[in-house]
Amino acid sequence: MEVSLPQAMEMYEKMLLIREFDERAKKLIETGDVMGEVHQYIGQEAVAVGVCSALRPDDIITSNHRGHGHIIAKGGDVKYMMAELAGKKTGYCKGKGGSMHIASIELGIYGANGIVGAGAPIAVGAAFASIYNGTNRVAVCFFGDGALNQGVVHEAMNLAGIYKLPVIFVCENNHYAVSFPVEASTACKDIVKRAQAYDMAGYTVDGMDVFSVHNAALEAITNARSGKGPSFIVADTYRYYGHFSAEEAMLAGRKYRSDKEVSAWRQKDPIHRLENWLLEHGASQDDLLQINIKVKSAIDQAVEFARTSPLPDPQEAYSDAYAVYESQLPVRGW
Repeated sequence: MEVSLPQAMEMYEKMLLIREFDERAKKLIETGDVMGEVHQYIGQEAVAVGVCSALRPDDIITSNHRGHGHIIAKGGDVKYMMAELAGKKTGYCKGKGGSMHIASIELGIYGANGIVGAGAPIAVGAAFASIYNGTNRVAVCFFGDGALNQGVVHEAMNLAGIYKLPVIFVCENNHYAVSFPVEASTACKDIVKRAQAYDMAGYTVDGMDVFSVHNAALEAITNARSGKGPSFIVADTYRYYGHFSAEEAMLAGRKYRSDKEVSAWRQKDPIHRLENWLLEHGASQDDLLQINIKVKSAIDQAVEFARTSPLPDPQEAYSDAYAVYESQLPVRGW
């Protein structure tokens, strides 16, 4: 399906916003403005944007530890995301979740998740609720190749296949689970064949090409919404930086990927590929420049918003929990 120029421009802006957000987040950690670490999504922007651009606003996504891209692609506001990274009260989770646990039920973002593969059963539950309540919503679960062999992912895919649930499993195969190559961790080298075991459609796409991802996602989502059940999309992609922001310091010069490999993947950069397409289809260099200026301004404003926002009140530490905290729970004997 041919994407229109205005839609492609929107995709370009979202992809730039994701990249600029994660570039800036790492710098804020280095300056001490944000504590902890982040898992950068840089290089994988085409996957999140390609999939989420095919969703309705009321559809649902679940994410993983590398979730900033998914959240921005689904409509998350970078101001509230940056505030969450900074542990501020104005963040999506009031500063209590941090980078790996950003959620917005209102936007259909059922949470990034620090537990590997944990988004799969949540997405399946959301898809079951869609059937049960008759809302015709679709759920998408994003996970990496490191989650492929988690038992809960197998169980979730099997259950989705049994009940023909409207859920799309999107594996972002960036080829490394931390530093462990997928070739050494997964017996079946053609990962998409796993779809056959769960009686669902399977797609392998170029995860560095936003249109390739978008077209497969659109077909899978249309099928899910029309009652044809789940799908499994394997997006071949790559993260340009380490597993997380402190990896370089942790490895102290040791490498698990060659410079040649990283350089070869950078030649396929999804943003540059989209820029070339836009210039060939009627956009001007000035159009692209204005989008770049707009994105950088949005991130500057997000950083300022996070810096000037208040910290949460310590008295609210136990509020917003799913279970009520009781200081005097009865002690039960064996």
